[in-house]
Amino acid sequence: MSFRCAVASEDRSESMTGTASSVRSFLLVEHPGPWGIDALRDARMPDGIGPELRARTAATGTKVLLIRRPAGVSRHSEGPRVFVGWTHHADPWLETTVLDDLAGVHDLDLEALAEGRSLGLTPHTDPVLAVCTHGRHDTCCAERGRPVAAGLAELFPEETWEASHVGGDRFAANLLVLPHGLYYGRLQPDTARGVARLLAAGEVDLDHLRGRAGLSSPLQAAEAALRRHVDERRIDAVRFVSRRVHEGRTDAVFEVSGRQYAVAVVSTRGEDLQQLTCRALRENPVVRHEVPEIRAL
Repeated sequence: MSFRCAVASEDRSESMTGTASSVRSFLLVEHPGPWGIDALRDARMPDGIGPELRARTAATGTKVLLIRRPAGVSRHSEGPRVFVGWTHHADPWLETTVLDDLAGVHDLDLEALAEGRSLGLTPHTDPVLAVCTHGRHDTCCAERGRPVAAGLAELFPEETWEASHVGGDRFAANLLVLPHGLYYGRLQPDTARGVARLLAAGEVDLDHLRGRAGLSSPLQAAEAALRRHVDERRIDAVRFVSRRVHEGRTDAVFEVSGRQYAVAVVSTRGEDLQQLTCRALRENPVVRHEVPEIRAL
């Protein structure tokens, strides 16, 4: 078998903790594909929509994903569905609507979204389970993501979507959960269903958690370590309070059930270079986050 980044990541026992994309605003646009290597450039969308979305989302710091229903799951809307999500750690929310056609994305106020303001769409209270299956971008995402999407859709057909590149190909199969911005990795169909069941109960699966998108990478690592330290799995029970960063060390304060904790995180780059994705043209170091200290305040 040719090189597979997910296999290589597992072989070097690379930690997933602290590897979620650090972004607070998401735009998901339904487009069945094919998506090509670069979804906004190569997907067969009407002229101008892809470049315009790329420019507007880059300017506002919004992550845009193309989504589609897994094979065998029927569509209920006559036009493309969009979701807008705000994944701030303290106040996440999700809204949705169905457009007459893809040109309607031009009317979405992405500047408001990037500031955490409602777009006036329909509030969406159920989670969105977006599994990366973008095989033209990375082979591992298709080989590992499609079975996970199909398995999730069997039990959660309304919540489950396939998504274009979410980031962290080497941790495939990857799952993004909105509105909380939770990233999960190295999932299989059975473990993905377990993640979804815990989410339905308001809990986090710590074994497959990569991090929370609304936090920086060191803070993602700090939250995960603190959750294990105090054995706290409720999604909303851990609240970020403050941080101080100095020379690769992050000193963070979190609150759990009314009690504050100090968590120290030391972030380093590995000396060895690795091929981090299947299509990577150059090798890069792996960033590691270690938590040397957790103490109650």
